[in-house]
Amino acid sequence: MSNSSYMLGIDVGGTFTDFVATRLGAQGFFKGKVPTRPQDEATSILESVGIIAEHFGEGASDVLRQLNTIVLGTTVVTNTMLEYNGAKTGLICTKGFRDQIELRRGYRESLFNLALAPPPALVPRRWRRGVTERVESTGAILTPLDESEVRAVVREFKNDGIESIAVCLLFSFLNNAHEKRIREIVREEYPDCFVCLSCEVLPQIREFERVSTTVVNAYTSPKLRNYLYRLKTRLVAEGFSGKLHVMQSNGGVMDLEFSADHGVEAVLSGPSGGVVAALRLGEQSGYRNLITGDMGGTSYDVCLIHDGKPEVGVDQWISRYRIAVPLLDIHTIGAGGGSIGWVDSGGALRVGPQSAGANPGPACYGRGGERPTVTDATLVLGYMDPARFLGGKMHLDRKASEAALDKHLAKPLGISVEDAAIGMARIATNAMSNALRYVSVSRGRDPRDYALMAFGGAGAISAGIQARELGIKTILVPRTASVLSALGGLLSDFKVSKIQSFVATSSSVDLEKLNGHFNAMYAEAERLLRSAGSTGEFTLNRYMDIHYIGQVQEVIVPLRSRTRRITQVNLSRALRDFHDQHELLYAFKRPDQPVEIVSLRLELVVPRERLEMPTYPFSGESSAHAMVGRRSIYLDRIGFVEAPIYEGSMLQPGNLITGPAVIHEPDTTIVVYDKQEAMLDQYGMYVIEVVD
Repeated sequence: MSNSSYMLGIDVGGTFTDFVATRLGAQGFFKGKVPTRPQDEATSILESVGIIAEHFGEGASDVLRQLNTIVLGTTVVTNTMLEYNGAKTGLICTKGFRDQIELRRGYRESLFNLALAPPPALVPRRWRRGVTERVESTGAILTPLDESEVRAVVREFKNDGIESIAVCLLFSFLNNAHEKRIREIVREEYPDCFVCLSCEVLPQIREFERVSTTVVNAYTSPKLRNYLYRLKTRLVAEGFSGKLHVMQSNGGVMDLEFSADHGVEAVLSGPSGGVVAALRLGEQSGYRNLITGDMGGTSYDVCLIHDGKPEVGVDQWISRYRIAVPLLDIHTIGAGGGSIGWVDSGGALRVGPQSAGANPGPACYGRGGERPTVTDATLVLGYMDPARFLGGKMHLDRKASEAALDKHLAKPLGISVEDAAIGMARIATNAMSNALRYVSVSRGRDPRDYALMAFGGAGAISAGIQARELGIKTILVPRTASVLSALGGLLSDFKVSKIQSFVATSSSVDLEKLNGHFNAMYAEAERLLRSAGSTGEFTLNRYMDIHYIGQVQEVIVPLRSRTRRITQVNLSRALRDFHDQHELLYAFKRPDQPVEIVSLRLELVVPRERLEMPTYPFSGESSAHAMVGRRSIYLDRIGFVEAPIYEGSMLQPGNLITGPAVIHEPDTTIVVYDKQEAMLDQYGMYVIEVVD
């Protein structure tokens, strides 16, 4: 047994569990994937460790004992919200305000569907209980907390089997004394119950956003907590003694203890790892402006990175509930490789959002799936090789795909199997292109100014068509495309994001008060990072949420300062920057009008020891040595053509491939369409240039 220590990045997805492992102090890594085992994710992780051990020539128990760090990306919170199977939750609020969670500030999801049913209630009305208390808008206590009412409510919750309690009182972001006292009472009366306070989850103005975010945290955290501690117990029993970190939605990592109490901050745990890795790899290859497209088994996740920084979400919703904590602005749609094709009541072909998931999976997996999926369609269109899936470890059944397409789509629609597959592919690709437009065009960004980084197991199959539709000239596909979210865990730093309400007009900012808030946020973020085990130097980023007076949407503006203290010069610059950013987003600015600051944001980052990415020398050879055959593939606007097939593992930096062609990496497929050419660079990145 060697004395090396390992780091492991794990992304537990809906279909596969991806892993990336490296030895500390060494360049390079080993990657792979295993099928996800629903309700038994620990086994998938242990299977990954076994494959890693075999690769490095050690025993699985030896590698597990030497694991210094596991960074986990998980979909537990996302799935909890999508399936509405979280904890039995109660809400304690100010008397008279228990219906804020349903009134939603009058927000309408559909302007034209007046009969749209409300979302399933995370907290049914009978478990939303108001108590006597009142804090004024100044933070002064107008009506003291009636503790006897609180005790009675908590006892009723205990009798009803409530598992989690959300506490959200008016103006608690200005004075949190009542909320903290309620938590003390809950712990006295019902110590086994999980409880979270809005003053800690989201100390921000706007009641609906605050109560919705707090309720989501209360609803999801117990399930995430049980999952994480159950996972750690299993790993420890097998010999693991290192640290278990969890990928956060803000693009950083935190320890298990923090994550277990902040489920709402892990709602995009898996996809955020992919964004972080895309940022690092894109910069390495010389691209700081990116749109990422992550196509997995169940979803397609997109994010815009401008000048080396991912956009931050300000209006995120998940499963029809508002999430207002700071997180990466990742837009998700139900268009993955497992998305199911179906015919609606009007006779129209539809794709998703239903997914075949990991079990039974697409029909071609041979696990009992009978419905046609996007993966089945791409197999029939010739993009995938049945014998090369997962590097040849899994064989795909093309006849099963054809049978599923024929039974459920071709015959009902009166078309051929090939046309059904083409229709599915076009619908899925169009949905993904619209997602790219959503994070770019709708945010004031021109997609032609960005490179498209395609990843996920199936992301590079349709990327060439999407780029053509949006006018994007460059596509980037890393060799690690299928495991990029797991890789992101090894490239991420410790990060805490804090937010605090601070309402002031541009002419009435109290700098002492503003600096006092930032100092308090810094102290709390530092405490959390130190408790998570971080030991490095801090990097501090500060922002303000600003709008024109009367607006209800804010623009997040950076505060630039060389010191911890914000000066009038720093403030004035940020206010000037606001007008320019507003014009970029909304096509107008009013620099002569006063503005209002609504909230302060702070990010504190501590670097982790992370993976060193290898580089490779350029080769003067042509790509002919990597060509392994030809196959009929479908090209939009042309039809089926015979295209060369390349073995990706045989390609070397500098090799050029002219489309149409297909490149098979061990765990991803890259389609180079007509009028496109691909070159592998020294960092293992396929750079595809688009002519038209």
